[in-house]
Amino acid sequence: MIEVTRRAALQSGLMALVSTMPLASRAAMAAPAWPSSLVQAARTQIGVTTRYDPTYVRLAYPGGDVPPDRGVCTDVVIRAYRQAFGLDLQKLLHEDMKANFAAYPKAWGMKAPDPNIDHRRVPNLAAYFTRRKAALSLTEDFATYHPGDLVTQMLPGNLTHIVIVSSKTSAEVPGRPLVIQNIGAGASEDDTLFAYQRTGHYRFAPVA
Repeated sequence: MIEVTRRAALQSGLMALVSTMPLASRAAMAAPAWPSSLVQAARTQIGVTTRYDPTYVRLAYPGGDVPPDRGVCTDVVIRAYRQAFGLDLQKLLHEDMKANFAAYPKAWGMKAPDPNIDHRRVPNLAAYFTRRKAALSLTEDFATYHPGDLVTQMLPGNLTHIVIVSSKTSAEVPGRPLVIQNIGAGASEDDTLFAYQRTGHYRFAPVA
């Protein structure tokens, strides 16, 4: 009886402690496997998305998408968050951009937000993740890049790019993470995390 009472007291104390924690911390405790879910959702796109197509398209809102057989690097990220968590980066970014337009890049001569394309542009996603306190330091240490992390890169020709860090590692260099991406020929899993200049590192937990 004493042992049962002690366990009940410990459980009650733990529940009280959790209730005072920030929302993000509670979500992390409740869903410790979210990075695995994100990676798996990204990996399911391999063999489905077989084309790289940057064509501007008018999309439904929210939840708009181009046909699943095509897309760009950002679409891998957007689809993975939608599939894994029901989290719509099109809507989240558009709402933040409407309220804070000055905080976003103006590289395209935009005068107002455009929900058809804003979330499909790497610099806009980078700005959004940074505003959500998801930015991490860039390092040369493989161990600092965890499955489910997002990394922005600069490809030759000053082309911006974004990848999802995979749970798999390189066959050539032990410990070097692979990435899931669309770098020109559809969704694929490749050993290119350190092949191009890295410009940003983010860990965006699925917390509303």
